[in-house]
This record gives sequence, C-alpha cells and structure tokens, in this order.
Amino acid sequence: MELVVKRFAELSAEELYDIYKLRVAVFVVEQKCPYQEVDAADKDAIHLWMQDEEGIQAYARVLPKGCTFPDVSLGRVIAVKRRCGLGSKIVNVAIAVAKEAFHAERITIEAQVYARELYEKIGFRQTSEEFLEDGIPHIQMQLEVES
Repeated sequence: MELVVKRFAELSAEELYDIYKLRVAVFVVEQKCPYQEVDAADKDAIHLWMQDEEGIQAYARVLPKGCTFPDVSLGRVIAVKRRCGLGSKIVNVAIAVAKEAFHAERITIEAQVYARELYEKIGFRQTSEEFLEDGIPHIQMQLEVES
C-alpha cells in the first residue's frame, strides 16, 4: 500500500478526479446526502491517501487553523474496506501531517456518530452534544496533540 501526501496545487487532474469520485460515492451517493461535497477548503487542504493496484483505499484531508475551525482539523475520512484498520491508519497519518505541516496543538473534527469509537481509540474526546449535519448525526471531537 502506497501513501501519497499532496497539497491541492500538487494534485494531478487524475488524482483530483479519483479523490472527488470516491468522496461523492461515499458521502453523497452511499449516505444519500445531497450537499456541496467539493468545497473551497480543498484548496487549503493537504490531501492524503493510501492506494494499491485497485486505487484509493483510504483518504483524508488536513486543514489549517481557521479554515473550518479555529484549530487544525481533519475531514472527509474514508476507508473503502471497513473494519480492517485502514481508517485508523489514515487518521494517524493525518495527525502526523497536521503536526508537521501545521504545527497542530489541538485537532478538531466533526465525526459521524457511528465512527466515535474509532476516534476515541486514537485519543479524541467528544466536545459537543450530538447534532445533525446534512441529516446525519455528528459530534464534535478534539485531540490534544502531544509535542
């Protein structure tokens, strides 16, 4: 499995197409959630994914402070094959990228409620009540980053 880490301007047209195709397939089609999946935050993000001969198997984006939250944040986390550790791996890589590229001291996310346990195992803690985001139950979570 190959890890790829790139800023928006470094992405090829083919890579951007593959990322958007996967994200729309999961967040819009699979989850039946019509919303503006492609957003301006993509231009500020560092995009990271794990791929093999079948294509992207896990994806996440890391956003700098002030882009979506006052803290550095992660989002659009996807593991194509679920329950095999790829979700945890991509989140841990995203945390490392957040520390290195954006000097993150704290990372804020809005997690779908069903994924709470995955994030708690990594060290995130719930910081909000449950709320609906585009019709899907979410919670805000934060991770205090160790230096």
